[in-house]
Amino acid sequence: MNLAVKLPGQSIDLNLKNPVLTASGTFGYGREFAPYGDLNALGGFIVKGLSLAPRPGNACPRIIETTAGMLNAIGLQNDGVEHFCQKILPEIAAYNTAIIANIYGGTVEEFFELAARLNHEEKVSALEVNISCPNVKHGGVLFGQDPKMAAQVTAAVRRGAPNKHIIVKLSPNVTSIIEIAKSVEGAGADSVSCINTLLGLSVDLKTHRPSLANIVGGLSGPAIKPVALRSVWQVAKNVQIPVIGVGGITNAYDVLEFILVGAKAIQIGTANFISPTTAFDIVRTLPTVCQELGITSLDDFCGSLEC
Repeated sequence: MNLAVKLPGQSIDLNLKNPVLTASGTFGYGREFAPYGDLNALGGFIVKGLSLAPRPGNACPRIIETTAGMLNAIGLQNDGVEHFCQKILPEIAAYNTAIIANIYGGTVEEFFELAARLNHEEKVSALEVNISCPNVKHGGVLFGQDPKMAAQVTAAVRRGAPNKHIIVKLSPNVTSIIEIAKSVEGAGADSVSCINTLLGLSVDLKTHRPSLANIVGGLSGPAIKPVALRSVWQVAKNVQIPVIGVGGITNAYDVLEFILVGAKAIQIGTANFISPTTAFDIVRTLPTVCQELGITSLDDFCGSLEC
């Protein structure tokens, strides 16, 4: 069965050998998972988030297991975009799969600079824009919670990286994810990925304190899958650009549920912590599961949910 996926773009399409991507922040820079499977077999991998300058991240503890998931408050720790371009990208450039850079900034200008820096890196197939981060010029309001700010960031990235496929990662912590999706589509996004983590809290009854040093964190894993499916279904019905599904995927059946509600591709996240072979296992088993369910074309199956 042909599993190839094409995500059309305004200036450049994103072509994947299959719909299986790995989510930013859960797969390192890809090379860390090389001992567990063939990275070339994946549709692609999205590297951990990149900022202009290095960031130390939040204080520990910053990850805790929850019922059917986990909370994380890593704080976007990374060594900066220059380190990635000069030290990391040359090491992973040989892989024959899509390498997607996830970027985030505290201002619209930072997003533009990041996009411009990565625009001419040939091995970077696409940029995924993390708008679930605070606008430092507007009192910490998240870019992804305001349609106008989300559009401003998207337009800035589009200007900075005219040669890249632009994916905007949508936050579920909003009143209407449809409104945000439409705003970034209108501002030049080629695709959207949804969803990012849900805001959550865990507490310790013995110490009477939050489990995370940051107090709150992002909830991910199987617990959020129904929210993610609903979000993908809503967004796919209301935008013309491709949707990438993210949230609680652990096996090939989950993948097909997301494609059924309208996702053209998907991302594996928390499951990579449960088992580092998960993404590779899903790529291997997906054709068999498709055959079992009588699915002969992912394009035809995509968005075929009957309501």
